[in-house]
Amino acid sequence: MLEDLSHHILDIAENGVNAGADAITVEFEDDEEFIRLTVRDNGRGMDATTARVVVDPFFTTRTERRVGLGLPFLKQLADLCGGEFHLDSAPGKGTTISASFCKQCVDTPPAGDIPSTLLTLLIGYGNVSWKYEHRVGGRTFILDSDELKEALGGGNPFTDPALAVGIKEYIAENIADLYLGK
Repeated sequence: MLEDLSHHILDIAENGVNAGADAITVEFEDDEEFIRLTVRDNGRGMDATTARVVVDPFFTTRTERRVGLGLPFLKQLADLCGGEFHLDSAPGKGTTISASFCKQCVDTPPAGDIPSTLLTLLIGYGNVSWKYEHRVGGRTFILDSDELKEALGGGNPFTDPALAVGIKEYIAENIADLYLGK
């Protein structure tokens, strides 16, 4: 089982990359009652039949293993935590997966290490346009990989170790500031 929401973000985002997406948006919203997670990609998408069975743990499109547990666990967790799970997909249109979790539920997972997850995606999939939005109350932090690349001189600056550490710290500080109400 995936231990926290950052692991779910990584799993879903990598599914999008594997489905041919070159643009992926991750939204994380933390309000008074719920935590909401949405991952949207412009990959191949799924037909209605596949979209229905993809939450079955014994369904996977991967050939190296016979089970796919990420989405079934996310759906089960959202249901267990008084939230909702939605999957919207269409061939050629991409996929949007969203899940919410009631914060009062003891089983609601922690956010986890989102800065490390984002850095992993930036480094590992530098050809993908990443957008991350983290909202707390009325405050929002947005990370746009295309804007960051341009500001840092183009190419894939995320593979430079010194820049990678700085980017991770930048993400962590901005998310922390949201919770401090700055």
